[in-house]
Amino acid sequence: MNQFGGDWTKIKIEILVEYAKAYLHIMKDRKFYKLMYFDGFAGSGFIVKDNKIDVDITVGAARRIIEINDPRPFDSYYFVEKDQANFRLLEENTKERFPEKKIHAICEDCNKKIVDMANFLRNPKNKNFRTLAYIDPCGMQVEWRAVESLRGLPIDMWVLVPTGLGVNRLLKRNGQISDAWLDRLEVFLGLTREEIEKNFYRKIETLFPDITYIQKEEDAIEKSAKLYRDRLKEVFKFVSKPYELKNSSNSIMYHLFLTSNNETAVKIGNDIVKKFNN
Repeated sequence: MNQFGGDWTKIKIEILVEYAKAYLHIMKDRKFYKLMYFDGFAGSGFIVKDNKIDVDITVGAARRIIEINDPRPFDSYYFVEKDQANFRLLEENTKERFPEKKIHAICEDCNKKIVDMANFLRNPKNKNFRTLAYIDPCGMQVEWRAVESLRGLPIDMWVLVPTGLGVNRLLKRNGQISDAWLDRLEVFLGLTREEIEKNFYRKIETLFPDITYIQKEEDAIEKSAKLYRDRLKEVFKFVSKPYELKNSSNSIMYHLFLTSNNETAVKIGNDIVKKFNN
């Protein structure tokens, strides 16, 4: 089973489930639409908080979404999980547990399946499909090229962005970032090295005009959240305000965004985010 990250793990699932119920309520009388749910990092179906006294088991997002039947269920479910052990448990907890539902589970890289989904939705034969997607990586596994493939499509997507645990950690304070880390940042953000430096570093002048050095901006986490939100706005017409996921020290680890080409969808998302941020 997946390891539990903290109370924020439960909260992000509650945000998703509350939105899914609102989404399905809006779609309840629109029977001409085929509704698909896509989870790019589905895990095992359960999340475990392990300590030496008690074991706290949380039902994962995949199971929670499948169990929604009122006002209508999704017509199909597509779960992606790359880890072999989690995938075996995922099949047991979804396909085998709910044989009456149309559930697809695949052990594959999320980026490939996001692009496959984009190609599927772009096919004129599938014009009556509407999709709710949940992209919940633990790190920087999502590639910008995959997100970009969703441009213009009828999809609402919640995406978890590792601003604190991912981007900020790779941005070295003195700017001396290894080539491997720069490559990861480029792939994740869809930016060049020069653009990354421009967004997160500033030049410091010295007494000697020919000698300068660069220094990381103090608010790099907030800057990375704004930058990623701006990047999302290049792909989707509307992007919600973020839900900030913090650790016990009140440090931001992730930002959770809802993206859509439907303004009403993001208004609903903003209301849910505001409720949980408060």
